[in-house]
This record gives sequence, structure tokens and C-alpha cells, in this order.
Amino acid sequence: MTADIVFGPTKVAVFVDGCFWHRCPIHATRPKANGDWWDAKLQANVKRDRRTEMQLKENGWLVVRVWEHESPVVAAAEILRVVSERRGNATHGR
Repeated sequence: MTADIVFGPTKVAVFVDGCFWHRCPIHATRPKANGDWWDAKLQANVKRDRRTEMQLKENGWLVVRVWEHESPVVAAAEILRVVSERRGNATHGR
């Protein structure tokens, strides 16, 4: 799995997860047709997400996950905060 946004120098990986594909705890749905197949498929996605996150963390990366329903402004502010902290710049300056 590839991160959606990567800040290489600070080792921050950002994933923007779709509510359906990654089983959002608020908006996840279960298709009625082929329900068992979809359950297995979506659960495999979640397992892959956790495995990827663990591998990145083991290699010194900080993982930020953003759900598709989250405010882009709020998500961007959180990403800025995290990247700034990793850069050692708590004031978010240049």
C-alpha cells in the first residue's frame, strides 16, 4: 500500500481512507448482495492497513490517517502540526 501524501524528510505518511473501503466506524456500510464476499474483502483491506501502518512505524514513520468525511481544513491543520513537530518547529513557521 502506498501513502497518499508523504513528507519524506520528516517521515510522515498520510493516508486518506474512504469510508466504504476502509470500514469507517461512523459511515461503513455492508452491501446486501454478496455480503460474505464483501465482508472478507473489506476486512482484508483493514488488515492490510494495520500491517502497513505497523511496518511504517517500525521504520520510524509517523502515520496520519484521515477519513474522507473529515474536514479538509481540519485535516490539513493536523498534518501541518505533525510535520512541524517532526521538523522541530513547534510554531509552524518557516
